[in-house]
Amino acid sequence: MEVKRRTAKTLVGKLSSVSEQTRTESLCELRLMSKNDPETRTLIAEAGAIPYLSEILYSPSAIAQENATATLLNISISSREPLMSTRGLLDALSHALRNPASPSTAQSAAATLFSLLTVDTYRPIIGSKRDILYALIDIIRNPNSHPRSIKDALKALFGISLYPLNRATVIELGAVPALFSLVVKDGRLGVVEDATAVIAQIAGCEEAGDAFRKVSGVGVLVDLLDLSTGSSARTKENAVSGLLNMVQCGKKDVGEYVKEMAYIVCNGISDVADNGSSKGKNKANELLKLMDGASGMSRSQEMQPDTENLENGRWSWSNSSV
Repeated sequence: MEVKRRTAKTLVGKLSSVSEQTRTESLCELRLMSKNDPETRTLIAEAGAIPYLSEILYSPSAIAQENATATLLNISISSREPLMSTRGLLDALSHALRNPASPSTAQSAAATLFSLLTVDTYRPIIGSKRDILYALIDIIRNPNSHPRSIKDALKALFGISLYPLNRATVIELGAVPALFSLVVKDGRLGVVEDATAVIAQIAGCEEAGDAFRKVSGVGVLVDLLDLSTGSSARTKENAVSGLLNMVQCGKKDVGEYVKEMAYIVCNGISDVADNGSSKGKNKANELLKLMDGASGMSRSQEMQPDTENLENGRWSWSNSSV
């Protein structure tokens, strides 16, 4: 361990070299160390690397940005507190998102944010950075964004939206049209699943009602639950979660409208209640109860579930290094 500590300290010291080649070589070695040896991640942070890595995110060099963001991502898997306590780190990540020298820089920056967002107490801090939110939204709305950049940005937006008070800001900055555009126009399964996961979260605030109305969002969620559309199990569960959140958190007229629309896909909701994951079943049953309460109908009388076997789909974070 002592050898690793000395190696990390030596490499970090080279990050302040006047020689660009020396700095680049050190960056590459730190990236490989932090990727291949989890024990070194804390050692690299303790050696004082994070302020240097943050500063390098402002570099116009693609190789420098790529290696710096990748190293920060690897460190974040094991040592999140040193990153969050480094002054200017979030601003540097924001810059990397808005001015990436290559797609992999934006991907690693967004993935680093998502890694940090696994800590509950960091969600309001990161969510208060409007420039970060706007940069993530800009990635998912840009048709020229790399597919992986979109997925990493969606994961970060999901983590941000787990904190209820962040949801209105995400909506205010224009996320809703971008998210529903991905669902309607992007045929890639993983992107649709990830986009609906974010939609389900931001549906849990009062501001969602007007924003969803402008893009016929409720209708899109209802369509996803139609058994004839062939949506994945995870997409259906996200759609159920979004509708349920709108009923529970929206204004009364919004809730009534959502329940009225949900009747169109009673069978689809029942399908999730019968064949979904444990969480999906609970949410589908809760939505069905709210619908039954409003109509006076019983589920057995009016809703015949489809018997199609669904796969269990969940949002996961592998903490894989790069």
